[in-house]
Amino acid sequence: MESRFRRLGFGAVGTAVLFVAACGHQASLAVEDPRAAPPALASAISAPAAETTGGFDGARAYKHVEQLVAIGPHPAGSDGIRRAQAYIIGQLKSFGCPVEEQDFHASTPIGDVAMKNILVKIPSANPNLILYASHYDTKRIDQFVGADDGGSSTGVLLELGRILCARKNAQTIWLAFLDGEEAFNFQWADPDNTYGSRELAASLALSGTLQRVKAMILVDMVGPANPVYKRETNSTPWLTEVLWSTAARLGYGNVFINESITVADDHVAFLNRDVPAADIIDLQVPYWHTTSDTLDKIDPRTLAITGHVLIASLPELEKKIR
Repeated sequence: MESRFRRLGFGAVGTAVLFVAACGHQASLAVEDPRAAPPALASAISAPAAETTGGFDGARAYKHVEQLVAIGPHPAGSDGIRRAQAYIIGQLKSFGCPVEEQDFHASTPIGDVAMKNILVKIPSANPNLILYASHYDTKRIDQFVGADDGGSSTGVLLELGRILCARKNAQTIWLAFLDGEEAFNFQWADPDNTYGSRELAASLALSGTLQRVKAMILVDMVGPANPVYKRETNSTPWLTEVLWSTAARLGYGNVFINESITVADDHVAFLNRDVPAADIIDLQVPYWHTTSDTLDKIDPRTLAITGHVLIASLPELEKKIR
């Protein structure tokens, strides 16, 4: 996740919120976050039993984050990201997922960089396609391991793959592990960002597959203790409503809250091509893009809540796009 927060705007859906003017991400991140778990506490917190979260195992998702953090920094084009790619692909294949690798080159501020999107294509008799996505690269900062920013959502998507690849689904489902979300410059400025999602959206448009994508759901920074997910205003309203109403029904109304925020993220490449898309993200963390984004910030319960909503919202989503 990038300093795209420089352009974030706060609004409200049914309730008033504080307006913040941010010329960078620093404005909302300089203060201490009272929601953050004390150091070394989160790793000791147990995830709820998978049978209570639709089969989604928060402990398994946490283990994936742990393994990605152990790789160390893995920005796009680095030796570290090649190790992260090998881990992600190996895990997906162990789940029996059909894995495809989309290799491409991106023109960046540091020159041509080889990148890789990792795709899981779970077939069904229904041509309609639901796409879940996360970026897995880390910000190009020395000693930055991105436990929350890149790691948490990748852990959630890997656990989602374990579940979905093992069952028959009413819709065709794809999982996209996206490279190159982070800008190479410290500040977020187009077109230095979202390389992987823009490549994927463009390639799907070229092949004609994009018209089959009826919903794109992005997860990003979904690991902190006591998470707060606000409705992202760029996102497609009906799709956001499916996710937030499911969360309310499951008892997570204090997590998926009825306030709004505007974020540029990997879903925008799909919105720009008229694909319904939504972003699940917690922006309000004090460690964003600092070396303090470490494993102790990750709460397995948050991973479980996020995954539970993704799994439980599928039937309602399938009705909407039938």
